[in-house]
Amino acid sequence: MRPPARRGRRLTLPALLSLLTCSLAFALVSKDVKKEVKQSKNLEKSGISEKNDVDLKGIAFVIQSQSNSFHAKKAEQLKQSILKQAADLTQEVPRVLLLHQLAQQEGAWTILPLLPHFSVTYSRNSSWIFFCEEETRIQIPQLLQALRRYDPSKEWFLGKALHDEESTIIHHYAFSENPTVFKYPDFAAGWALSIPLVNKLTKRLKSESLKSDFTIDLKYEIALYIWDRGDGPPLTPVPEFCTDGVDSSCATAFHSFLPLCGNPVKKKDIFVAVKTCKKFHGDRSHCGKTFAILERFLNHSYDKIAWLVIVDDDTLISISRLQHLLSCYDASEPVFLGERYGYGLGTGGYSYVTGGGGMVFSREAIRRLLASKCRCYSNDAPDDMVLGMCFSGLGVPVTHSPLFHQARPVDYPKDYLSHQVPISFHKHWNIDPVKVYFTWLAPSEEDRARQETREGFKEEL
Repeated sequence: MRPPARRGRRLTLPALLSLLTCSLAFALVSKDVKKEVKQSKNLEKSGISEKNDVDLKGIAFVIQSQSNSFHAKKAEQLKQSILKQAADLTQEVPRVLLLHQLAQQEGAWTILPLLPHFSVTYSRNSSWIFFCEEETRIQIPQLLQALRRYDPSKEWFLGKALHDEESTIIHHYAFSENPTVFKYPDFAAGWALSIPLVNKLTKRLKSESLKSDFTIDLKYEIALYIWDRGDGPPLTPVPEFCTDGVDSSCATAFHSFLPLCGNPVKKKDIFVAVKTCKKFHGDRSHCGKTFAILERFLNHSYDKIAWLVIVDDDTLISISRLQHLLSCYDASEPVFLGERYGYGLGTGGYSYVTGGGGMVFSREAIRRLLASKCRCYSNDAPDDMVLGMCFSGLGVPVTHSPLFHQARPVDYPKDYLSHQVPISFHKHWNIDPVKVYFTWLAPSEEDRARQETREGFKEEL
């Protein structure tokens, strides 16, 4: 009888390989488990977990909509998409709110004045307020999966992060030593606030009113207000909040295209006025000049022209793209279109279209304005602000388009411009304006191909 120690040597080669494979597999699994446990502990320390229970009834969706008929229709389509996805998932229907319907107050589009309403209405039954633009595309299952990583009992500010590549006048040259350190959300990808953060911000708003200064870049200024010089949370980047939508894990996407709602508006239906003077680079407060243009357009043989565009002499603009965009608007409505700014919105101020990026008026908007007798308080007053004040008094809202730009391409994050088909830029300072035009605004082969595709699609319909 052989000693027991020697009996183990009689294992066959296949059995030995099997044993080694099992041992190796066990070691790898153990290593993976340890890695997962370590990651889980790290997530728990940061307040991020895969175990947070969030369903659709715990999310209030806010679509950053506008009252103009074209934009209201787009926002309603997105609302119906969200509700249909909820029905397909057999989940309770979530609350989907259209921003322009929430409050009639001037400046509701700046979001912050509405936070007390969100706090009172949703703090008991919701975990998140999720904001998005009317063109944001949302995949509800992926959104739920992404939000479940974050503990909704903590203060969270989530979004796709943008940052300045260099300090810029748009942001008052903030963080000039290293502009990349401050992150702010790309609204096109959607962004979210946890209810505890909404409640905290509401408490702050009640104790100190919003300053009555300028609103220039809302996404940046909201992030700055939430951060509160380090007393509030910075933006947490969420990889599933996308603007390209290439990755199947994306909860949101934003497709880059120029709106086209039929045939482009003909050039003969657009009157372009350029404000200029001998000095060229002197004082540009041209209120008297602007109102002279408005009166000439309305009263002197231009009765068949539907649209007026007023630009500065250092505005770069693509008329062909503007023709496409204007096909989506009804010139019989009072349309005041461009890049929207705000002044004193926390204390009863008004919104206006910033002049450098171009101001677009429908004939009906000009008719109502001139009939109101609202005029410049002085000839050298800032024309864009006076126009905003006048239209606000008439109840005609600014129609915002991010495709108009008050500054140069270098003043915006590359990721932000990457999902745009821009219509205008402004200022020739330290740039080659001809190069900027051909890089950003000149019609491309891709534009022509897209136009031909859409025209063919329309003919098939």
